[in-house]
Amino acid sequence: MKIDKDSIKKIAHLARLEFDEKGAEKIAKDMSQILDWVEKLDEIDTSGTEPLTTMSSEINDMREDKVANQLSQADGLKNAPAHDEVYFRVPKVLE
Repeated sequence: MKIDKDSIKKIAHLARLEFDEKGAEKIAKDMSQILDWVEKLDEIDTSGTEPLTTMSSEINDMREDKVANQLSQADGLKNAPAHDEVYFRVPKVLE
């Protein structure tokens, strides 16, 4: 597929790109090569191929969450460097 200069200018405007005439010619050539390659991919028969959702064939080993060693609020606070009766105390971030 051949890309003309008007298409390149429109794409450049949409992508907020700036380049000179020599750059436009190079980009037009590169884009034409990319589109030719995509057209070749369209020739491949993929009717019997399942679409991929991931590149990995691994399956997640899911387990059920279980509550263990339930601690009280006081147990959590006793390990804090600074705390009130029910809250953690932290240094001010904003003044």
